[in-house]
Order: sequence, then C-alpha cells, then structure tokens
Amino acid sequence: MSRVGKSIIKLPAKVEVKTENESLTIKGPLGELKSPIYEGVVAKVENGELVFTRTNEDQKTVALHGLVRSLAMNSVKGVTTGWEKNLEITGVGYRAQKRGKDLVMALGYSHEVVFPEPIGIKIDVADQLKIKVSGIDRQLVGQVAADIRSKRPPEPYKGKGIKYSDEYIRRKAGKTGKK
Repeated sequence: MSRVGKSIIKLPAKVEVKTENESLTIKGPLGELKSPIYEGVVAKVENGELVFTRTNEDQKTVALHGLVRSLAMNSVKGVTTGWEKNLEITGVGYRAQKRGKDLVMALGYSHEVVFPEPIGIKIDVADQLKIKVSGIDRQLVGQVAADIRSKRPPEPYKGKGIKYSDEYIRRKAGKTGKK
C-alpha cells in the first residue's frame, strides 16, 4: 500500500470537493482547481475527509495512487492558502520592476527582458532585487518561477543571475595569476 496514497486529506471548513468522471473539482476561498483522477483510483468524501482507494492492484494503479492523492492535496492547499516562490537577483546593474502587468528586468543584456504575467499568477517585486511569484496552482507557480530564472541563471564564478531564495550556488575558483 502506498504510504502517500493511503493518508487522508482533512478538508478545511471552506473547501468543497466534487467528484466528476475523471477529475476532482476543488473550490475554496482563493478559487477553483481541477485535479485528475486516473483509472483504478477512487476518491470519496467522508466526514470532511478526502480518501483515495484503489480498485485493483495493477502496477500502474499502485504507481498512480500516491500521485493522485498528492495532486489533490496540492489543490486543497492552493485554494486555501496559495503557493509562492521567491526569487533573488544578484549582480551589478541587475534589477527588476513591474510595468503594468509585465515584469521588466535588466539582466546585463543590451535590451530589457520583458516577461508578461500569465493568467492565474501574481508577480510582485518587493525591491528591485526580490521577485515573488504566487498563485493557487502549484505546478504553474513553479513553472513561471523556472521560466523567470531561465532568463539569466546564476553563474558559478561570481554568482550573478536570478536564483531561488533558498537555493545555494556552488562557487568555483577563478583563474590563478601568472607565476
């Protein structure tokens, strides 16, 4: 039995869950999300708890049991508290600012990098060096943060670039002088 799959999701008071053909619709104070249910996995709402069970013990069903439960848990947390990723910019002259719905970054290129804010995501710039990406869909928040980071990933010699706030950059030694 999957340890993740058999654990129960306790639903907060303001969250409603509806099961449809092949998906769960989860409504909460921050919005509504759909979470997939794969063949062989059954979801039931009992006494304010969401329980996932398997109909058979096929290898594919066993593998998907924990995945379905994790996706549903991410959706429940997303519609109640939301998800966020924090990015930091390091480098002389590197900065970010909001211009309307666009994130405009100066990253050492000859031009400004403009990143439009996707639907369902909120991008905040605290000061010119800190970017906060937030939303209710965990996968979308992570993908948008990765896309922003990919505009100038941190380099190992001086550490310049965009990195996650909890990321550690392993630094390399530069060239040694002539002897």
